Amino acid sequence: MSTMPDAPTACQRQDEDWMRLALEQAQRSVGLASPNPAVGCVIVQQEQIVGAGFHIYDQRDHAEIIALKQAGEAARGATAYVTLEPCSHQGRTGPCADALIGAGIGRVVAATLDANPVVSGNGIAKLNRAGIATTVGICQQQARALNDGFAKFIRTGLPFVTLKAAMSLDGKIAPAPHTRTAKAPFWLTGTKARAHVQALRHAADAVVTGIGTVLADDPALTDRTALPRRRRLLRVVLDSQLRMPLEAQLVVSAQEDVLVFCAPQASPQKKAALTAKGVRVEALPTEADASRIDLQKVLARLGELQMLSVLLEGGSALNGAALRQQHVDKLVLFYAETELGADGVPFAEGIASPYPMQQGLQQLENRQFDSDACVSGYLRDPWDAVASNS
Repeated sequence: MSTMPDAPTACQRQDEDWMRLALEQAQRSVGLASPNPAVGCVIVQQEQIVGAGFHIYDQRDHAEIIALKQAGEAARGATAYVTLEPCSHQGRTGPCADALIGAGIGRVVAATLDANPVVSGNGIAKLNRAGIATTVGICQQQARALNDGFAKFIRTGLPFVTLKAAMSLDGKIAPAPHTRTAKAPFWLTGTKARAHVQALRHAADAVVTGIGTVLADDPALTDRTALPRRRRLLRVVLDSQLRMPLEAQLVVSAQEDVLVFCAPQASPQKKAALTAKGVRVEALPTEADASRIDLQKVLARLGELQMLSVLLEGGSALNGAALRQQHVDKLVLFYAETELGADGVPFAEGIASPYPMQQGLQQLENRQFDSDACVSGYLRDPWDAVASNS
């Protein structure tokens, strides 16, 4: 197995170009592969793509198999670019490493090793034993970002948690409550930033909010990208006392894709009424003061439901609890060019300002959506324990 040299060579730059095309294939897998990882593959023979594919969970075949079927005999001696190490074990399908060997592939370039500690490195080792040259680490960071949820889940059984918030320059997420119109959303950011939020929702298996946000904003929390997904976005509300209005958008639009977590002592009558409207209601333990659902229990339950990635879109209380209890893996913070003043709702209860937190982020990224700035980065990288070749 070879790794990337410190200085890019012409061969490495060419590998990067082909791998970017494999990443485009993998991006098409987002929303369709979970609970498996999103993977793309292209097979190149004499500077021409002879096969390409991406994984769709319901169709079973992995990306490499789809690409090999397209390539046919042209795969012999070709180079396969795959965004995740080819699997070496029997699962729902046979090992992709064996399929590549059987097809006579001459070289395999993988963006990253598998995040699964049971099999990580085994696929590359199997290819090497068969005499196939391999390179690992091309476009590694981009490939890993597509599968943060898989990396966290396969090691812990818990979903990868991204906290998204839109706020003013002075760190407020909404005006003072007494100045707000009830049950009406308050937009701080513009249309391009909000479109990016939709992309974040599409990449997530579940979106989580608190009942306070539901009562204040009456959100729908749907994936409005119009991109295909195999499972509906699970819309989760933490509502210990079942205050959810029956006329809320979440309830009216529920098709078994809204899950409300309540306290064990919550009203059986309200639970029955919500259930009758297609809302799933489950009781979970509360924290010591019995006013809030235990977030650790929430995430554990979502893991049991094979929700690999969770997007937190809550208010100040939920943001603060998730950060203080260290449940957040990644932050995505939007800033609008406005200030809401001292009476505005803070970003996170118990946290004075988001700015010091930003300084400790890993893989910090700054983007601009018209006049709105976006800062994102990791509080914890789920791939930290996986060997790096970049």
